[in-house]
Amino acid sequence: MSIRWYTVVIDCRDVAAQAAWWGQVLGWPTVYEAPDEVVLVPPHAVEPGADEVPVERRGPGLVFVPVPEGKTVKNRLHLDLAPRAGDDQAAEVQRLLDLGATRVDVGQGERTWVVLADPEGNEFCVLSPRD
Repeated sequence: MSIRWYTVVIDCRDVAAQAAWWGQVLGWPTVYEAPDEVVLVPPHAVEPGADEVPVERRGPGLVFVPVPEGKTVKNRLHLDLAPRAGDDQAAEVQRLLDLGATRVDVGQGERTWVVLADPEGNEFCVLSPRD
């Protein structure tokens, strides 16, 4: 038996807005959109004219689904984002802040990464540049 990592599901109140925000942050296209679910995948996974890209080639995506409640506590799981080697971490953090992210203190202290939250309060980290 084998199993593979298929996707990360993000609970949110406004599925369309959250998916649009993360799509803009990551540069990932929407491959499926309905009132109760929006799916983003990495851009290399989208073939022009293809209806469905095999999961083995697209890698894990992000799925946004609605929940009635808002976020109330720190995430137990979060995404780590990283600029490419040679890129500027501070500039990328500023780009995300300009898009609507907020700085968050989860007790991290002074670190080489920056903790931010998306518009609905889900924490994520921006690491130092790396490939």
